[in-house]
Amino acid sequence: MLYEYLVIVGYFLLIVGIGFAFKDMAKNSTSDYFRGGGRMLWWMVGSTAFMAQFSAWTFTGAAGKAFTDGFAISLVFFANTFAYFCGWAYFSARFRQMRVDTPTEGIKRRFGPQNEQFFSWALIVFSFINAGVWLNALGVFTSAVFEADITLTIIATGLTVVFVSVLSGAWGVVASDFVQTLVVAVISIACAIVALVMVGGPVELVENFPVDFVMGPDMNYGVILVGSFVFFLAKQMITIMNLHDSFRFLNAKDSVNARKASLLAMGLMGVGSIVWFIPPWAAAILYPDAAAAYPELGNKAADAVYLVFTRNAMPIGTVGLLLAGLFAATMSSMDSALNKNAGIFVRSIYQPLLLRKKQEVDDKHLLKVSRLVSFISGILVIAVALFFKSLTELSLFELMMNVSTMIQVPLLIPLIFGLFIKRIPQWAPWVTVAIGLFVSWFSVNVLTPELLANWLGLAQEFTRREAVDINLMITIGAHLVITAGFFCATTFFYKEENDHHKQETDRFFVDFETPFIADAEQDDYDRQQRDKLGSMVMYMGFGVLAMMLIPNPMWGRMVFVLCAVAILTMGFLLKRSAKPQQLKHKTKAV
Repeated sequence: MLYEYLVIVGYFLLIVGIGFAFKDMAKNSTSDYFRGGGRMLWWMVGSTAFMAQFSAWTFTGAAGKAFTDGFAISLVFFANTFAYFCGWAYFSARFRQMRVDTPTEGIKRRFGPQNEQFFSWALIVFSFINAGVWLNALGVFTSAVFEADITLTIIATGLTVVFVSVLSGAWGVVASDFVQTLVVAVISIACAIVALVMVGGPVELVENFPVDFVMGPDMNYGVILVGSFVFFLAKQMITIMNLHDSFRFLNAKDSVNARKASLLAMGLMGVGSIVWFIPPWAAAILYPDAAAAYPELGNKAADAVYLVFTRNAMPIGTVGLLLAGLFAATMSSMDSALNKNAGIFVRSIYQPLLLRKKQEVDDKHLLKVSRLVSFISGILVIAVALFFKSLTELSLFELMMNVSTMIQVPLLIPLIFGLFIKRIPQWAPWVTVAIGLFVSWFSVNVLTPELLANWLGLAQEFTRREAVDINLMITIGAHLVITAGFFCATTFFYKEENDHHKQETDRFFVDFETPFIADAEQDDYDRQQRDKLGSMVMYMGFGVLAMMLIPNPMWGRMVFVLCAVAILTMGFLLKRSAKPQQLKHKTKAV
């Protein structure tokens, strides 16, 4: 385990280094701290958009689902791919064109200050829950690797994320996301190639899978699988392309780069939907008893299957790299949440409070408050993760899906449908959320799979897997029909003479459709991004190259060499792309 520890320590040092490298770019203003001043290049924004839908849950809860059920889990991630396609086609550029620093400022422009306050508090609370799920997933996996206490793991990881977020704000968050994307890509592709070689290729993988590869076990009605995919398309569209999650595109330097970022996220997600799950699919063939390797995890035992594969099939040191990838995935999601929460609190809660008290403060004061809020948010997320640790009855997959469908969907429906329905009363958004939460409760407790089976007169009861999928479908469908239907119906109660926010709403939609173009100062920011990130990527590449010294068979050493070459090439190209801008500026100075 010595080599695994060294790899992880090296990774943590790299992340801390990124925080220090970008801290100067976040110290000038709250806009720089919250969204990098809206000056980030498409490949940085696209990476953070991709990583926002990626966490340790992908390698744990989702991998466990792939191990037991086969191809079905990929449908969730294909739904993410579809959402980013819609972002490229319509949403991403328009989100950038809102011309705001935080998502709740966009909500204020669209729905007014009352809804801004409601959604600010609601979204902050939800982000604590969501980030807590991610951090708990990482704790489960890491504790199994090192046979360490889950509590200690959650606290140590959480504090590292807090450090990066507090130190360098959005610049550090997005920069670390880019580097972390490379880590995830390297470990995923390497493991996938080895897995395919061991099982004899993709055809053998499908044919030799213990159960039907497409349908999986305990699935008597194929229509449920098709239906769940269709509903997931709608759900992921709502949960990714909305005013709250617009924050990732607010960072882009212009409308064109926002669209490119969404296209990059779509491509990465589309490829990853298959590549990520090849190792757990192969593990079901090679190590059918893998779920029994960690009985101390209880119902979450299958969530450690990626670890079982890596330990048995990959070179020494890969487990450490895998853990680095898991840390990368979770930290990217968590640090984004902390940075976003700071922006929401300062711009939509703290600053309006000062204005009501007629107190004026400078931007430096707000920047200090932002860092304090990031720190406090991190501590609260750690507390939530420790709470979820006690929920041993639920698998990580079920926990994630329940949180997403029951809380997230009703909260976000007004924030996407409000982009298309312009004339609604001021009370419509928050009342819709209240109705949506009731719909969630009603769907889970009344519209049960058992009730549906009786209504359809089915002779065969639904299996547990079918019941879970049906429950998700019922909940999503109820929100699309009842919650979204209610929001749309509120337009009949709209009275223009009572709408004191109409002028700002009209200005919002004018900006929403007007392309944003970067200013003349952007070139220097572009150069700094390429230069700083190029250095960080090359440091990581040399670190991976050093792993060839670990005592492994020659093929194992070559795996690390090839991974290092790919990373170093990326770093070299970034550094090289920064030099022409440097020369250009020097020429101008002369």
